[in-house]
Amino acid sequence: MSMHRRALGMAGEDASAEWYERAGFAVEARNWRCRTGEIDIVATRRDVLVVCEVKTRSSDRYGSGADAVDWRKQRTIRSVASQYLAQRVGRAPRRIRFDVAVVTMSAGGPSVRIIESAF
Repeated sequence: MSMHRRALGMAGEDASAEWYERAGFAVEARNWRCRTGEIDIVATRRDVLVVCEVKTRSSDRYGSGADAVDWRKQRTIRSVASQYLAQRVGRAPRRIRFDVAVVTMSAGGPSVRIIESAF
């Protein structure tokens, strides 16, 4: 992965984490990894735990970032989330939500759109 793409992805994850914090969530984990994959953001608010996949683009020229979260990616995220929950210490959430954050970077700064309960 090129340095530009890595920096773009990190900027999108930063903007998404800030969005969750402004919405009253506590960001519990970022870039949580295990053998089978990675979760970009884990955030909690009350009894809801959100697992968020962040897709950052510099433009919409090649489609929305949400298009990249196909059924295979969803299956991987669910599997990794299951492993995250198994090692998580504390009260189990009543509800788990899988979101997709679509971030478009421009000269004016990032535009963040959260698709709640995307899958």
